[in-house]
Order: sequence, then structure tokens, then C-alpha cells
Amino acid sequence: MFELFPDQPVYEYPQLVNITYSFLWAFVLSSLIAITHKLTFTGEYYPRNFFQSLILGAVVTTLVMMAIGDSLARGLGVFGAMAIIRFRTRIDDPRDVLFLFAALSTGLAIGVYGFTISFVGSILFCLVAGLLHISPFRSYSHHNHLFFSIQDPEKLALITNIIQSQCKDYRVVAIQVNKEKATRYQYAITLKSDVTKDELVNAIKTIEGASQIKLSSNEMMES
Repeated sequence: MFELFPDQPVYEYPQLVNITYSFLWAFVLSSLIAITHKLTFTGEYYPRNFFQSLILGAVVTTLVMMAIGDSLARGLGVFGAMAIIRFRTRIDDPRDVLFLFAALSTGLAIGVYGFTISFVGSILFCLVAGLLHISPFRSYSHHNHLFFSIQDPEKLALITNIIQSQCKDYRVVAIQVNKEKATRYQYAITLKSDVTKDELVNAIKTIEGASQIKLSSNEMMES
């Protein structure tokens, strides 16, 4: 009977069976990691392409590790081939980087037939991610940047109260003072599910002295 976690190739079975079994586990475990990432995601727009990248990345890593095997020459060849490819995708959230690394590590372990390591590691990773999500250390992904200028520092407390009432989470990104001695603030914010961007902007407009109000979904700093 085929073992569930055979930690090495089962040689009494054809190589095709071992390879298919490995890719199947890579797909299942990476899908579990991707689903956990989706369930614990706190941003406004979920990146569906990242969901696919987690699964496909694990499968590709499994393929590469199986192709290398125990051959040093193959390993150097694959390393040289990968060096030609330039990955320029920007990932702003360190949490997303860790999920991607977890998926790739799962594929790497399965590629060297470390089924027990990959299974236990993936389950524990998903459990820890879920526990942190429901804990006070839950993180939020800031997908909106709020800009506004004020000349009276006392007005900042009023605007902060509006931000607190309409946002799940926020943080100050930048503070600048222009030539007119007006202070320009930039906040990274996560709106509540029942609050729209227009409602937040209109609420800030009611504060006398607030000007140049802008709410952008761009993660980059305002130029």
C-alpha cells in the first residue's frame, strides 16, 4: 500500500506514480496556504493573481527540485538559468512575502520527497497564521493613502477623530511643511466596510482650514 508520507521515493511503484503523487501534494498543500492567506487578508482588494502565484510557485519549485535531484551539475545549471530571469514584481507587505516563501518552501520539501516536513510545516504555518489573525496582533493592509493640508495644528485632532471613526486602521506615513507654512499630512488607511471614500473625504472637508484633500489607492508616495 502506498504510504501517505513516504519521505523518499517508493521504488516498488513506477516513477510516474511517485511524480504524480508529489505534484498532487504540492497542489493540495499550496492551495491550503493560499486559502489561509485569502481568509486572513485584511485589505480592501484581494489580489487574485497572488492567490494563483502561491499555488503555481509551489508546483514549479517541486518541478525544479525533482529535475535537479542529487546532481550538482543540474543544480548549477538551474541556478544559472534562474539568474537570467529578472523578477520585478513589487510586494509591499512583508506578510505576503512570508506566505510566498512558505508556498515555495513546501514545493521545495516535496521536490526532495520530504512529505512529512512539508505536511507538518504547512499545517502549522496555516494554524499560526489563523491564530495571529484573530489575536490582538492582527495586521491590516493599507491600500488607501489620505493626503490633506492644514495651517492650524489644533485642527489635526478633529481630523484624527474622523479618521478613527471611519477607518479600521491607520498610520502616519509622512509630514511635510510647505512654503506657505501649511503642514501636509499623508496617512495610510484601511476604510471600514460600511464607509466609502467619498464619505471620508466629505467629512474632512467640513473641517475649517483643511485643504488639498486627496484619497488615493496608489501605494506610492505622492510626488
